Amino acid sequence: MKSTEEQLQLIRRGAEEILVESELVARLEQGRPLRVKAGFDPTAPDLHLGHTVLINKLRQFQQLGHHVVFLIGDFTGMIGDPSGKNATRPPLTRDQVLENAETYKAQVFKILDPAKTEVAFNSTWMDQLTPADFIRLASQYTVARMLERDDFHKRYASGQSIAIHEFLYPLVQGYDSVALRADVELGGTDQKFNLLMGRELQRAYGQESQCIVTMPLLEGLDGFKKMSKSLGNYVGIQDAPGVMYSKLVSIPDTLMWRYFELLSFRPSEEIAAFQSDVGRGANPRDIKILLAEEIVARFHGEEAARNAHRAAGNRMKDGELPEDIPELMLTTAEDLPVAAVLNRAGMVKNAAMARDLLDSGRVRIDGECVDRNFVMITGQTYLCQAGKKAFARITLQSGSAQ
Repeated sequence: MKSTEEQLQLIRRGAEEILVESELVARLEQGRPLRVKAGFDPTAPDLHLGHTVLINKLRQFQQLGHHVVFLIGDFTGMIGDPSGKNATRPPLTRDQVLENAETYKAQVFKILDPAKTEVAFNSTWMDQLTPADFIRLASQYTVARMLERDDFHKRYASGQSIAIHEFLYPLVQGYDSVALRADVELGGTDQKFNLLMGRELQRAYGQESQCIVTMPLLEGLDGFKKMSKSLGNYVGIQDAPGVMYSKLVSIPDTLMWRYFELLSFRPSEEIAAFQSDVGRGANPRDIKILLAEEIVARFHGEEAARNAHRAAGNRMKDGELPEDIPELMLTTAEDLPVAAVLNRAGMVKNAAMARDLLDSGRVRIDGECVDRNFVMITGQTYLCQAGKKAFARITLQSGSAQ
């Protein structure tokens, strides 16, 4: 095992907060493998790169020789995580949750070593609790403390409903740490309340409180809002190689280093060297290509990464995109059909020309041919090609159209 300081250096990379770092140091100095847990509710079948920020950190703990528990919240998934929500979420059925859970396992092992990963389902212990056990669990926390949580507080103050079962969510997540005897729990910054609940419940059940490592929420392709499928600003783990490549190469330059820090497995020293190269005049796009190829290789293999630019439909006669692709911002109050975007962006002379290009298969969005039914989502950045020579990176910004 690496020294405590060497381990801390890797654990700190990209982390928002470590609670309590002195306690983590004490555990690392024991020289034993720590039990490191991160939970995921299978509320949708597909993961995106935002989800992998936590999985990447699990991988780092795994490489340091610690025992990683990938916890699938099949029980909590039926409650619905209220974190950051302004309304009660509809619970999923058991069948929906289990179907999604199967796809999660296939996707995470693109990052984690399956031979060194314990996959757990929290229904294993939650289904065994009696009503009396649930009452004991609920007695460990007060309503007043629950309402200190930001999302609950805002909903209560504004008169929005809070269902009783939503109070159970942080209690159940905390109890997972008791059941697993976790030394460390990872979570996003929006999960801090739930993570701290685990510390308190472990104390209440006679265990040493876990340490917490919070990770930032990854910004989406627009560079502003959290990566989310519903916002359309995401890169899906199961995106085709060309689509994944195109999305990553087209991210804003300002977002590039954030993605390197949270998504790349390259050493920090190598990333710092890239930053120095850009500072001395290197083309940022060349560095983004290295990131895109690394991510594509992780999920689709080395050969797919080598050919991703071809799959993306980005080859010109000289084999490259134009050097200076215009970056445009369109303000819109709603999602727009692709023809309207091309017209507003000045990539075509008029709407009729846009329709002709679309009908003849000469419009590509993020490397994929699209037709006139394609709708472009606000908050998303797109690499657009109309005909052979018209290129633009277009961001649809939500707001009142001018």
